[in-house]
Amino acid sequence: MFRFTLSRFLIRLTMAHTATPVDDKPPPPVPKEEPAPNGDKPEEEPDWADDEVKLDALDSGIDPEDSTANVEITRADPTEPYKSASTFEEIGLSEELLKGVYAMKFQKPSKIQAASLPLILPKADGTRSNLIAQGHNGSGKTACFVLGMLSHVDSSKTQTQAVCIVPTRELARQIVGVIEAIGKFTSATVRLVVKETDEERRIAREQMRNRTEKPPPAHVVVGTPGKLMDLVKRRALDISAASVVVLDEADEMVNTQGMGDQTLRIKRHLPPTVQTLLFSATYSDGVRELAKRMAPNANHIWVKRETLSLDKVSQYYFRVGNAAERYSVLQEIYETLTLGQTIIFVRTRNAAQTLTENLRADGNAVSVLYGGSMSPEERDRVIDEFRHGTTKVLVTTNVLSRGVDVRAITAVINYDLPMDPTGVEADPETYLHRIGRTGRFGTKGVAINLVHDEKSMRILTDLEKYYDKKIVEVTEVEDLERHIKML
Repeated sequence: MFRFTLSRFLIRLTMAHTATPVDDKPPPPVPKEEPAPNGDKPEEEPDWADDEVKLDALDSGIDPEDSTANVEITRADPTEPYKSASTFEEIGLSEELLKGVYAMKFQKPSKIQAASLPLILPKADGTRSNLIAQGHNGSGKTACFVLGMLSHVDSSKTQTQAVCIVPTRELARQIVGVIEAIGKFTSATVRLVVKETDEERRIAREQMRNRTEKPPPAHVVVGTPGKLMDLVKRRALDISAASVVVLDEADEMVNTQGMGDQTLRIKRHLPPTVQTLLFSATYSDGVRELAKRMAPNANHIWVKRETLSLDKVSQYYFRVGNAAERYSVLQEIYETLTLGQTIIFVRTRNAAQTLTENLRADGNAVSVLYGGSMSPEERDRVIDEFRHGTTKVLVTTNVLSRGVDVRAITAVINYDLPMDPTGVEADPETYLHRIGRTGRFGTKGVAINLVHDEKSMRILTDLEKYYDKKIVEVTEVEDLERHIKML
């Protein structure tokens, strides 16, 4: 059986983070630790997971070490006056948005907020500029574009004025929660545009039967590109009056090997003057050129620490004889180590299903999340339970590698190392996004990689070279345990 001890820090963190709910209901309480079956006392909590972290910084979603970030700004027009902001009042937000910002427990702008918001908000002549921004995990990117979108909204107009396009339903739901939290003192309305659950479809049909007139469109829509495009084509969503479009996880949204084609089709239905804001933690050289075409004449902001957020994640790898031996090592890891919440990444949906079935057959309690055939109801239930700490281990594909914020994750296990779409080369951006799910907001995290053949060893070596960061080999789980205790 897996053995878990949720540390005092993780319990305190989960209870503290209530700033961005998707609805008004409080999250369910963290379950109490069950006594060991043999009557022994629960295992001692690991020292490395008991860091002291400022709760106000955690609540605001900003990494406490944001002050160490470096900011590089490239202006589309260097002659225009520009000044970064040291307070939210200097930015020129409305009183209603300022109330929302402080309700979110932001004390002052993070580096990316201070640099980007003066570029996002209207100039003296009322015009707005495009922006391409890169910021590390925990830099406050989401609040930047949420404030940008809400600043466009004129609630006296019954039309959609802002569109946010994201790669997954999990990220879309999270952003809607942030919009509702920051915009709670405004009259702005928001609509989640993802595949509906059966219950949502039933409620919608019931509401349509009871309505005498069509409801007004939401001021802000957030959704995945496939569903957004479907509604636009069916004329169930009119975005022709939108004045701002945001691409979150923009490297994926503009990449022609990702969702770039769908994003371009949506953008063609927007006004040619629409303000385009692109945000991501990573941009490869090729994708950066695509981003420039998506957002022409844009200002550029690069906000990152030298180590791209890897400094808080201790990286290790096991080298095993073959693919099957990974499972034995995985079992031994959980039988030996005391961990909090953990994500196990695999490459495909079939691998996620197979691994989950094997773990459950051996009596282990795990959840699984992937796209495709998994129903919307199940995906929402799984991520909500994991976010609230009800479940401790989640097997998933890359669907959960980007953007989704679960604060209590102490370890990430790469059962399959991330590779590019061809399945031949390493995918450094996905690796960074994956392990960035841990080691967030001033806490320490652990990334464990399972290498089972020469190809996966080459992938690991390429990742080391790309980030110039050593990944430490461990040969025994006890060896890994000693390393973790030293953190």
